Amino acid sequence: METFWITAAAVLWGAGAGLLIPRAAYRLSVPPDKPWRAVCPAGHPFAGAGNGWLGRARCADGDWYGPSTPFLASVTAVACAVLAAATGARPELVVWLLLTPIGVLLAVVDFTVERLPDIVTLPLAVITLGLLGVAALLPDAGGNWRTALLGSLALGACYLMLFLINPTGFGFGDVKLALTLGAVTGWYGWDILIAGAFVGFLLFVLYGLSRIAARRGGRRKTLHPLGPFLITGACLGVLLGSVLG
Repeated sequence: METFWITAAAVLWGAGAGLLIPRAAYRLSVPPDKPWRAVCPAGHPFAGAGNGWLGRARCADGDWYGPSTPFLASVTAVACAVLAAATGARPELVVWLLLTPIGVLLAVVDFTVERLPDIVTLPLAVITLGLLGVAALLPDAGGNWRTALLGSLALGACYLMLFLINPTGFGFGDVKLALTLGAVTGWYGWDILIAGAFVGFLLFVLYGLSRIAARRGGRRKTLHPLGPFLITGACLGVLLGSVLG
C-alpha cells in the first residue's frame, strides 16, 4: 500500500512538473551561436513563473507553440511513476523525481536542435552529486555516494576520450551530460553504470538503423541526437539498480 501512494504522488509530481517544461524547451531549442529565445513566435515577451522560463508554451493571443504540453506531462508522469514503483521509499527517490523533468527537457532540446545547453548540464552535475550526498546520509539509502562520484568522473572521462577521437560524431554536450549520468548510475555500482551506458548506445544504434531503414538517415544534415538515448539508458540503469539493490 505504501508503494501505491508513493507511486501515485510521483505521478502527480511528474504531470505537474511536465507542464512546466514546454516553454523552457522552446527557449533553449536554438543553435549554439544563437541567444535563447526571448519572445514567442508571435513576438510576445515571456512572463510568468521563473522569469518566463517555466510554464506552458502559449502566446498571449492563445496560440500554442513548441513541444506538446500533454505529451511532455504524460512522459514525465510515466517516468516518475516507474522510478517510484521500482525505488520505493528510499531517500534517493527524491533525487530521481527531481532529475526526471530535467532529463525530459534535455532530451527534447537535443532532439530538436542536437544540443545539450551548458546552462542546464553543468549545474545539473553538481546538484546531482550534492543531492546524492544528502541521500547517502539518510537511513535506508540504496546506493553509495563514493561510487556515484567516481562513476561521474569515470564516465565523463570516457566520453571525453570518445569526443577527442571523433568530435564530429560525439558532442561535447554529451561529455558534460555524462557527469550526471555517471553519478546516478554509479550510485548503484559499476555494473549498473556499465549497463546503463551500454543500453544508451544500443538504443542510439537501433535508432540510427531505423532511420537508415526508413531512408531518412542518409542525408548529412539529418539530426542524430545522442543525449536522449544516453538519458534513457541511464534511467533504465537506475531502474535495474533499484530493483536489484
